[in-house]
Amino acid sequence: VQLQASGGGLVQAGESLRLSCVASGSIFSINFMGWYRQTPGKQRELVARISTGGSTNVADSVKGRFTISRDNVKNTVYLQMNSLKPEDTGVYHCNLQTPKNNYWGQGTLVTVSS
Repeated sequence: VQLQASGGGLVQAGESLRLSCVASGSIFSINFMGWYRQTPGKQRELVARISTGGSTNVADSVKGRFTISRDNVKNTVYLQMNSLKPEDTGVYHCNLQTPKNNYWGQGTLVTVSS
């Protein structure tokens, strides 16, 4: 299984970005697809994830600003990030969870300047 993420970049506070992650390979059953954020000196943290059925878990720090969605046919997960803040800066890693495995993408850098 491979995860290809895209959409990161440098923006100013208050602006928006949309991340995409496409999963390819032998995927038979997916529990969750989602995004985790890594910042220097901190552990990787969940930003948002979505199940095949559409249920979501969203970090309190981004609720109301970030929206996760998913195209099950295309095995693609999206993260719409609005009203970005400098504290949203980090490497965003795509994640795919199956009943037996946990897969990670290479990460895409999001930088929000004040």
